[in-house]
Amino acid sequence: MLQPPHSSLQVAAVPAPRVPVRDRDQDAPWHTEAVCRRDEAGLFFAPSKEPTAARLSREEAAKRVCARCPVMVECREHALLQPEPYGVWGGLTAAERRVVLARRRRRELELKKAARTTDRIAAAG
Repeated sequence: MLQPPHSSLQVAAVPAPRVPVRDRDQDAPWHTEAVCRRDEAGLFFAPSKEPTAARLSREEAAKRVCARCPVMVECREHALLQPEPYGVWGGLTAAERRVVLARRRRRELELKKAARTTDRIAAAG
């Protein structure tokens, strides 16, 4: 059942300490430790025809939940690798994830171009 965006949100004043991946139970999937599994699921996905101001407020509240999540990095990488087209995942909105993915693609192209240039120089030398 979806609740109004701020009714169940209780943001901790101090973020919970992040547990390094290697110290977690490696048999359990990362999402079992996700803070959003508890009761704030309505914060992470937009209702249809949500007004812009309400969306921005909801997304900021969702990001505050993400900020205290011990598996935020794993969640973000999941959303980038899938790629998840909707919602807030790992503290990023869908638009922010598109920007990160575009930057990664550009960086990969730059690295490939640099490697080809290096190979040509080595072959000529």
